Amino acid sequence: MSGLEPFGARLRRAMDERGPLCVGIDPHASLLAEWGLNDDVAGLERFSRTVVEAVADRVAVLKPQSAFFERFGSRGVAVLEQSVAEARAAGALVVMDAKRGDIGSTMAAYAESFLHKDAPLFSDALTVSPYLGYGSLAPAVALARESGAGLFVLALTSNPEGGEVQHAVRPDGRNVGATMLAHLAAENTGEQPLGSFGAVVGATLGDLSTYDLAINGPLLAPGIGAQGATPADLPRVFGAAVGNVVPNVSRGVLRHGPDVVALRDAAARCADDIRQAVTSS
Repeated sequence: MSGLEPFGARLRRAMDERGPLCVGIDPHASLLAEWGLNDDVAGLERFSRTVVEAVADRVAVLKPQSAFFERFGSRGVAVLEQSVAEARAAGALVVMDAKRGDIGSTMAAYAESFLHKDAPLFSDALTVSPYLGYGSLAPAVALARESGAGLFVLALTSNPEGGEVQHAVRPDGRNVGATMLAHLAAENTGEQPLGSFGAVVGATLGDLSTYDLAINGPLLAPGIGAQGATPADLPRVFGAAVGNVVPNVSRGVLRHGPDVVALRDAAARCADDIRQAVTSS
């Protein structure tokens, strides 16, 4: 299978050219209502197309949340396919937020759904859960390498419940979150200018100086905006790794819809605020 240029290289270029911003596409019922749309497939399609039209040609990354499309069944998944294709055609990289995780042939099937170049939902990267053991992700790692795609592995998430697993200490004295970071650093060894295997690390977590975030890969950072973090927090949270952070903003941009110009302006402000915070650190 002939793959693309590696995801890490494409992401580095997109962040340098467009700014380090990931805009979420999260069409949950309350946001559809705020936009004056019905909570149905027609409302879903209008919402998604508007976001793609507004920002896909100017932000580095768009991150659709698969669950909000899946809840409408096959017609919702069809809207997701359309949104992914249109976003990529406009120049945005698409990170599919599906958080898949399983073992063996099932994990391989999940990987083929999102990471095979001929799949209807082919995305530039996929979020995955490693909590059946990092080794369970091997089929996704292999297919991502083959296709030029990437992964974002849940490592230190922004939800408070995550700590009971991610902060659990292993027999070697290292906690689970740090172990996931170490696995990713190994995957990215020698890759230039950036590895394709990233971690999800919450921007709300405060001082992470006890963790080695230098994984030579991207750090997808939820928590900006509605969860309480701001762009100014990024240097304090991520330290020397801040240049590889891809902050995710969803409601902070989406609440300005359905007006396309307002969405564009909100995304531009977020990107500028993040760029200033990162470059002044």
